[in-house]
Amino acid sequence: MATISPSGTWTSPISAADAAAAGGGAQWLAAVGGTLWWAEARPREGGRVALVRELPGGDTEDVLPSPWNVRNRVHEYGGRPWLTVGDVVVFTHWADQRVYALKGGEVSALTPEPATPQGVRYGDLRPGLDGEVWAVRERSTGPQRTDISRELVAIPLDGGAERVLVGGHRFFTAPQLSPDGAHAAWLAWDHPAMPWDGTELFVAPVAGDGSFGEARVLAGGPDIAVCQLEWETPDQVLVLADPDGWWNLHRVGLDGAVTNLAPVQRELGGPLWKLGSGWFTPLGAGRYAVLDAGRLAVLDENDGSVTPVDTELTVWGPGGLVATPDGIAGIAGGSRRESAVVVLDPADGSVREVTPQPAELPPPEYLPVPHERVFTAAGGAEVPAYVYPPANPDFAAPEGELPPYLVHVHGGPTGRSTGSLDLDIAYFTSRGIGVVAVNYGGSTGYGRAFRERLREQWGVVDVRDCATVAEALVAEGTADGARLAIRGGSAGGFTAAGSITTTRTYAAATVMFPLLDFTGWVGETHDFESQYLVSLVGPYPAEAERYRERSPMTHVGSLAGPVLFLQGLEDEICPPEQADRFVAAISGVPHAYLRFEGEQHGFRKASTIVTALEAELSFYGQVFGFATPDVPRLELTR
Repeated sequence: MATISPSGTWTSPISAADAAAAGGGAQWLAAVGGTLWWAEARPREGGRVALVRELPGGDTEDVLPSPWNVRNRVHEYGGRPWLTVGDVVVFTHWADQRVYALKGGEVSALTPEPATPQGVRYGDLRPGLDGEVWAVRERSTGPQRTDISRELVAIPLDGGAERVLVGGHRFFTAPQLSPDGAHAAWLAWDHPAMPWDGTELFVAPVAGDGSFGEARVLAGGPDIAVCQLEWETPDQVLVLADPDGWWNLHRVGLDGAVTNLAPVQRELGGPLWKLGSGWFTPLGAGRYAVLDAGRLAVLDENDGSVTPVDTELTVWGPGGLVATPDGIAGIAGGSRRESAVVVLDPADGSVREVTPQPAELPPPEYLPVPHERVFTAAGGAEVPAYVYPPANPDFAAPEGELPPYLVHVHGGPTGRSTGSLDLDIAYFTSRGIGVVAVNYGGSTGYGRAFRERLREQWGVVDVRDCATVAEALVAEGTADGARLAIRGGSAGGFTAAGSITTTRTYAAATVMFPLLDFTGWVGETHDFESQYLVSLVGPYPAEAERYRERSPMTHVGSLAGPVLFLQGLEDEICPPEQADRFVAAISGVPHAYLRFEGEQHGFRKASTIVTALEAELSFYGQVFGFATPDVPRLELTR
């Protein structure tokens, strides 16, 4: 029989350390000689990203020992950090951002040490001509974060001088050589566009000396985003593009002919936050594995169909789909399965786990299964959301008590919540605190029109949509209207701060590594997002008043309740100066501010994740009036 206890006080087998242990995971999967390799984030090793491969018999081994950290800072979010060329492993190392080669057990640098530490960065490593690797090179050219130049370069494997392949644009990705070596293709775009706004697919002949001839545009444009390309034949390229408002798979010929292989109003691509991401792979005979808003599906160009694969693995990452002899390999998870490397047979849905589920994963009855719902905002706009009710078989709330709820806001804002297992969320739901993850207007997975609901409306549509969902849960008797909080990191931190300062829906907010001052952020953030606000808010300085009015910093004196700030001190995307200024201006409202040495944008160290989660639970307990004796008490300042 369940013990009756107030929401928030339930004893849970899910600790903050469990959530921290699950905070890593696989990324950048590929096949090497028929064997699966991937990068793997490890919070328990200080956030190091290891390079791992599968061994015969199912075991795995690290290709590179500590302290090698296979990660890079291109665009600050990073890009494809490793590949193999013959018997050489080429990778980027986080500490200095240089490119290295592993051959015969020895590691050597392929790129020179920059004059300024991490002043030259490389990402999206691809095979090039014989004896070289192609990559995006990003160089700091001055003291400001936006003093940046980028080119596509060729890096010789013998340690010789790299050479520039092409320049002339602000951003590049996906340099790829055609199967016959006669042409190269790549994507490029310029400020103020983000890659999901508009990109161009370029192609150029490759000369005998490896230089590129005159480039021309094959696809894309100011209002068409190409997010992935792969050569199919020497004269045809497969691309994911959205000329009709949805990322669909197209075949583009060098003669300019374009064919949509399966016209559907479904999102088969995604936002290029990390260079080198991929959402499809050919399976042969006109069939392709694709990700349909993150769910695995098979596209068949013979009949124009896109058929979902029936599997409990409902969320597949864009870190690599691989066709293997026994199925489709990828990085996938579900509502009760951690994201892991798997191989799925699409014929019968059977799954082989390459990386096992964590031994410390809690029993499934303590893990919440989200309800995928759609709410209606003012004006009739639809707002998708995942509702995670409290879940703990050992406890129940007193009769008549409604649980507190946390509105979780995803980052981006061009991003989405997926409904996959998240032990951060389970940490709260297993203690009697409900969570709802809102895909507000501007989220991906619902087509360009939904994404562009946020155009010049950031700080309005997102705040309104989150409040709509929260208030609907109260109205239907699911959540306690007096105990609502909002939480989010990065862009989600902005929406959380904007919500607690401009609405009275919430009693508290947790704001993690946020953007808080639009005008200041324009000069403080990194180059990739430095003009993101042109589409999200409007051109500056023409809309200077809008920038001021939408900034949570402007409304710091209107806080509706206590706030908890969590910030990494090495954050180049949302610098700590923003949170510093906001917290310094708070007066008379309980608050706390935790700053973490050695953390960038998002937390990667197990110790940080534990401290942050336990602080958040203590914070809600103090605000909502329930005891939290199992975690250190967070000291609040007025």
